[in-house]
Amino acid sequence: MKKEIHPDYHPVVFVDGAANYELISRSTMRSKETREIDGVEHFVIRLDISAASHPYYTGKQVFVDSAGRVEKFLKKYKKK
Repeated sequence: MKKEIHPDYHPVVFVDGAANYELISRSTMRSKETREIDGVEHFVIRLDISAASHPYYTGKQVFVDSAGRVEKFLKKYKKK
């Protein structure tokens, strides 16, 4: 392999606060927040959603029609 063309991988911990889930991995991502796990310094990457909290993977899918979009669609494309 050629030197200096590959990005640096760092230990990271991905944190999904919605599901109280953490995944320890390696990534090129960095953050200002760090955490020591088993004597190794990990960058903490906070996620809004992950497989642990995503409705498709958890089976807890909720339909939210906050702006009346269904009614607006039906009104617009209603057969005359």
